[in-house]
Amino acid sequence: MATALEQHLLHLGLSAYRLDGDNVRFGLNKDLGFSEADRNENIRRIGEVAKLFADSATIAITSFISPYRADRQVARELHSQASQTKDDPIPFVEVYVDVPIEVAEKRDPKGLYKKARAGEIKEFTGISAPYEEPVEPEIHIRTDQQSVEECVAHIVEWLQKKELISK
Repeated sequence: MATALEQHLLHLGLSAYRLDGDNVRFGLNKDLGFSEADRNENIRRIGEVAKLFADSATIAITSFISPYRADRQVARELHSQASQTKDDPIPFVEVYVDVPIEVAEKRDPKGLYKKARAGEIKEFTGISAPYEEPVEPEIHIRTDQQSVEECVAHIVEWLQKKELISK
């Protein structure tokens, strides 16, 4: 979905870049594991990078499993603190991509859920580590009820309604 959103925004002529686990964990965050402390640092670094993209007027699409509310709040506050003025805030939009665990397991191309259930991967979100659902995300999407295209349309319509992107 993040890839489709990025492509849609680029086709609209907007500057957008997708940060995800693969392109961040193999570079910037290759020194981090999956302990709670490492997950905290992973999301903090991603928040900092996303803020830099926002400073350059680029829409940063961050598609990560961010299991802890406190970490998401840190990312939100980084954007808030970076705002130049109260009239010109750097927006932070939390999109809760909600999917039942059974559906996520069926969609798992890397077989990570199977490995986690077999005990081969420790501290795996949703299996052996917690996931704290967002309390008040700006956007809530159920990917088991909508297609990728419908999810992207929902996000884009919300961004347009809030005048974060033009129609």
